Amino acid sequence: MEMVMFIINGLINGLLDIPHGLYNLLLVVIDLMRWPFVAREELIFFDMKWVVQVIYYGGSKQFLFAIVDLALIILIAGLIRRQLLWGFVKAIDGFSVMVGRIAAWAVLLMVLQQVMIIFLQRLFRVSEIAIPPYWEFFLVADVSWYADELKLFNAIIVCLCAAYTFVQGGHVRVDLVYGIVSWRTKKYIDAIGSIIFVLPFMAIIWLFGWYYLWRHLVIPKVSANDKLIMLERKSKIMKWSVETFSFSPNGFDAYYLFKVLLVLFAAMMFLQGLSYFYRNILELIEGQEKHDPDFSKHSDDSIAPSTA
Repeated sequence: MEMVMFIINGLINGLLDIPHGLYNLLLVVIDLMRWPFVAREELIFFDMKWVVQVIYYGGSKQFLFAIVDLALIILIAGLIRRQLLWGFVKAIDGFSVMVGRIAAWAVLLMVLQQVMIIFLQRLFRVSEIAIPPYWEFFLVADVSWYADELKLFNAIIVCLCAAYTFVQGGHVRVDLVYGIVSWRTKKYIDAIGSIIFVLPFMAIIWLFGWYYLWRHLVIPKVSANDKLIMLERKSKIMKWSVETFSFSPNGFDAYYLFKVLLVLFAAMMFLQGLSYFYRNILELIEGQEKHDPDFSKHSDDSIAPSTA
């Protein structure tokens, strides 16, 4: 019973936060002083008051419900004029495909770097590798650094190609009933699945990844439990301090890049899940005849004259 009341209260609070999200969205658009490049006496990245606002609002429910309201506005406008919604869907899909195809080249770089490490370390007994054109100043590092850095290529492939794989339908499906239901039922499953599973889980990954990232970029460290007032107090003594550490001597020490990739993964998959939801809604409205390539073939087979 307590769990049911908890869920009901959460739903009620969520519905109440939707108009607040619209208010915050309008406030950001109208109030130019909230824009990063307006009326700044110094570079925004050195204005720590602005930085703590980015940290706080980037992982806040105000930001979440502003995104929810923006998604609802796009949906309503798209249902009135479907070309707008199709434009949004194609733009997100195109962006995911572009990023995925570029990130996929990390596979080739990873293979070439691994071959280079093996030859230089095993055959020529080289302890350091220098990448031109600046032999003495650019990427002069121990071989173990390059060996550890291969993990970054793996992370790039996983995080930046996930949305592209989603567009191509390459993710694994656990098919219990999907294959035997009708085309229309499949669209309902895909649309509801996007809302229930993809979007909430990507929002959770963003939330945890957001604060995990910033804990390794600034000092004093920030927490998801910090209120805005507390962060503004910290801004007086806050400074940039990109944390570099290695799990092995002379190993790869830019592990904050993995945290950046985690946030990018959550953002791209959230947008792709939203795009997938819109796509299924549009296809349900426009009908199977227009979007199912097998529909016309089945129709032709059903009306084909018998030759018996």
